[in-house]
Amino acid sequence: MIEITLSGPGKNALGTDAMSALCARIDAARGEPILLTGDGNAFSAGLNLKEVASLDARAMLPFLELLERTMTALYLHPAPTVAAVNGHAVAGGCVLTLCCDRRVVANDPKIKIGINEVALGVVYPPRVFEIVRRRVPPQFAAEAILGAGLHSPTDALWLGLVDEIADDVVTTARARLEALAAHPRAGYAIAKRMLRGGAPQDLVSEADEARLLAEAVPTWVSAEVKAKLAKVLAL
Repeated sequence: MIEITLSGPGKNALGTDAMSALCARIDAARGEPILLTGDGNAFSAGLNLKEVASLDARAMLPFLELLERTMTALYLHPAPTVAAVNGHAVAGGCVLTLCCDRRVVANDPKIKIGINEVALGVVYPPRVFEIVRRRVPPQFAAEAILGAGLHSPTDALWLGLVDEIADDVVTTARARLEALAAHPRAGYAIAKRMLRGGAPQDLVSEADEARLLAEAVPTWVSAEVKAKLAKVLAL
């Protein structure tokens, strides 16, 4: 079992350094089960908005490509993965939990969980959106994605953003990971690959990925989004 703790400024926000480090840790796991949690009192507040706000179109494309690689690596990891959601899991932080096979959230009504990209005015990168579409129950997809709200653990459980609520989130998550890891490793990996695919192009083709990312970049650097990010950062 490999335990990975998200750590960094801005409530473990996902900037270039954090995502690169996470990709490296997933790769270094070499197919071993992974427990993912956050440092301190947060899981992850999502993308590093200060970095996002600073990027122009030329720099935004590799940033979004890194985001796609990070989420896809976790989603397609062949061994069991469990998220111990110890605090806020917002936007990209929530997507990380959706990438995991099972998601356990702390029993704290102050925690907020949700995919609020639409509220920020940004366009989901194509493979990230495909992961969200597959993992959010169809009957709640419109509310979770288009409503773009942030939810308590109880409401997140109802929406299917998490699987269970626990008083001792890390201990419970470890137990869930151990149970999944007790299955024969090869059979688990094959079944997971049948469910999710085994390569990024099984989510979105390489041609569509390049085209859709190119279409998304202008929205991420638009004046409207820059203004929205400035308001959020000023809070």
